[in-house]
Amino acid sequence: QVQLVESGGGLVQAGGSLRLSCTASGSIFSINDMAWYRQAPGKQRDLVARITSGGSTNYADSVKDRFTISRDNAKNTGYLQMNSLKPEDTAVYYCHMILTISTYDYSYWGQGTQVTVSS
Repeated sequence: QVQLVESGGGLVQAGGSLRLSCTASGSIFSINDMAWYRQAPGKQRDLVARITSGGSTNYADSVKDRFTISRDNAKNTGYLQMNSLKPEDTAVYYCHMILTISTYDYSYWGQGTQVTVSS
């Protein structure tokens, strides 16, 4: 059974940094796209950053130049380095992966990790 396990969330003061991790476990052949989304209370889940299997990245305008998405394919792990955090970055952050298992692609979500930025 495939699982995505996230870690690294927490409480930080404005201007601080956090690094989120998301590790896929189970019978995985390969990981295609990875992405991080976030959802604040009462709002929809929005894309924060995405990285393709080839390493191309794209970011939401609100996090450009502050957040960096990366991946370690050998460890089946994706990361989101968040710097210069602002109170408006407060949300539950979810990782998402497209995994290839037995020649088919499947979509998986992590359980979510809370990030709270105090002013």
